[in-house]
Amino acid sequence: MKVQITNGMFMALIINMLYAKSIGLTQGIMAREVGGDIWISTIFSSIQGIVIMAIVIFAIKRLPNGDMIDQYGQILGKWIGKGVAALVFLFFLGAYGTIMATFVYHLKDYFLPEAQTILFILAAFLIGAYAIHFGIEVIARMALIGVFSVMALNILLLAGSISEFDIKELQPTFNSGVISTLWASRHHNADWAMATMMACMVLPLVRDSATWIRSSTAGLIFSGVIIVMWPILEVGVLSPEVAAQYIVSCMQMARSAEIGLFLHRYEMIMIAFFALSILTQIMMTFLCSCIAVQKIIGLKDYRPVIVPVGMALSAFSYWMVGSHHRAMGIIEKEWVLVSLSIAIGLPGLLFVLGAIFKKKLRKEEKMKTV
Repeated sequence: MKVQITNGMFMALIINMLYAKSIGLTQGIMAREVGGDIWISTIFSSIQGIVIMAIVIFAIKRLPNGDMIDQYGQILGKWIGKGVAALVFLFFLGAYGTIMATFVYHLKDYFLPEAQTILFILAAFLIGAYAIHFGIEVIARMALIGVFSVMALNILLLAGSISEFDIKELQPTFNSGVISTLWASRHHNADWAMATMMACMVLPLVRDSATWIRSSTAGLIFSGVIIVMWPILEVGVLSPEVAAQYIVSCMQMARSAEIGLFLHRYEMIMIAFFALSILTQIMMTFLCSCIAVQKIIGLKDYRPVIVPVGMALSAFSYWMVGSHHRAMGIIEKEWVLVSLSIAIGLPGLLFVLGAIFKKKLRKEEKMKTV
């Protein structure tokens, strides 16, 4: 029987796929580019992400039993489908590297500076391999708990930092110019791209295709709200200049928060609530990478490729995060170009091809449902 997840689980996956990297590294990158306007760039990006996700859903709904790779194969042939699968694997390879940078720099730089990088890479590999062996339903259930953790973290951070918030730090708006502020949103768009490409791979596993638009839009709007709180607080509490100085600006933000006499080590609380979100990102990029390789090879199940794919992902991420300068350079430049090209280009082209070959897809759908 085909494993399926609920629309609520799909919403939870979207939220978790966006949250950890967005608050972890992206805000500091944008602060170095547009200063106090990072919250405006984040809002711009959220609107763009909703539009791209809508295009993805309309494209996949034409053949709801097949993911993006399957649809390219049906329209343009098997070998084109394998080529698309290779591009999908390339995307999730890069996504895994950026997520591991978030994972490693949070833990190593702030808590375990003496630990070897390979230990974090190995831990992610083992946890990810164990989780995806049991399938997407297990990950999706964990993502539901992750949403509550994310909400708890936001509430605690807001309560602990609101007394230090100075709204004057947010003024003047568009100090960097409208075009520059809009252009800076590309960094956050790269985070939205991970959620978009995940949807391209897992939407056929989501029950009730009639509510895909509603559930995904709700997930994206909720994600935008809980993420935009961070740049607003970072600008208002830390100031744009301070936020721009840190690779992981959210950890400095957490250190600035305080409630009463007992909750001083907010960064410890942050990691506890933050963990499920970053682990969900690790697991889903690992899973989507395995599915892409499965379809390149032509296997019926992705589980036989878990170990080799995990080794490839781990090797790349170890090379990438071994140098802060190299990792941040890739995330700020090459990753933005590659991720947006693939995450916008492939679904956009599929949307156009689906309109042209609509009859062919309908015929294929009827054959699968018979």
